[in-house]
Amino acid sequence: MPKSANQKQKILYLMQILLTQTDEKHMLSVGELITKLKEFDINAERKTIYDDIETLRQFGIDIMMGKAKSYGYYVAARDFELPELKLLADAVQSSKFITERKTRQLIKKLEGLMSKHDAGKLRRQVYIQNRVKSMNESIYYSVDALHEAISEDSKISFKYSDFNIQKKQVFRKGGAPYIVSPAALTWNEENYYLIAYSEEREGITHYRVDRMSCVRKLAEPRCAAAADFKLAEYSKKIFGMFGGEETDVKLRVNNKIIGGVIDRFGKEIIMIPDGENHFTVRVRVALSPIFYGWLFQFGELCEVLEPKSLKEDLIKRAKEFLSQLEK
Repeated sequence: MPKSANQKQKILYLMQILLTQTDEKHMLSVGELITKLKEFDINAERKTIYDDIETLRQFGIDIMMGKAKSYGYYVAARDFELPELKLLADAVQSSKFITERKTRQLIKKLEGLMSKHDAGKLRRQVYIQNRVKSMNESIYYSVDALHEAISEDSKISFKYSDFNIQKKQVFRKGGAPYIVSPAALTWNEENYYLIAYSEEREGITHYRVDRMSCVRKLAEPRCAAAADFKLAEYSKKIFGMFGGEETDVKLRVNNKIIGGVIDRFGKEIIMIPDGENHFTVRVRVALSPIFYGWLFQFGELCEVLEPKSLKEDLIKRAKEFLSQLEK
């Protein structure tokens, strides 16, 4: 059989065909593989197909032989299984900071990690329209610049914006740049945040990455407070990315909501039994409206024991809320 111009690429195209067109329910016989290779202007004989499949197996691709209507070959295992890719697709869809256009591009790339038959299943679960999505296409370049600055211990500058009543972007500080020491990037409640140390505010603060623009890495090294930052410890104190004064709080909690407390603060907290139906726990939190909301949702099931100032502040806020309702 005469060789074609693409003969040296035969095993690569064979691998592509097996990865994109086969799975346990969709097998291709040797004859079908030869036919599909001809679509790429590649001639092949049965013996060379067997040899190439064995080479691909030795390379690490899990190619199996099975029987449907006839005997055929298929890729049995991949780097990502369908349920894992569905999970990733759901995460991409639900992420507010990823634009609608980029969402479609990313999911298209996820489809390339499975057979075309499973890709159809993934595509059917995709629902993007009418979801709240960012309009900032430059976020991907911002994230790259932020990671680079963190890895190189550098300060950054950027502009930060909000929206006005006309839904137009308005820069804070009149467009003057913010200069901070980046500490970490974190994903919270479907948004991407930069946690950084601000010398202007003399403390740790947060910025929505999709509201940042003109991000630049500076030559000046970041401060020690950012370099030594511990994200895991910090995330237990912060509610909804709202900063506030860090305070040790003692709570008396009903056993009915033990799951909610563990979900929020982790299994490492020390819970001391207090009677048959309650326990007490000490946690360190940043006092903020989001933390107050977390407490109020449990009502009588979660009581603040200490500090006294927090109890008084909660009573004051509750009275103000009732007064507003009565009006």
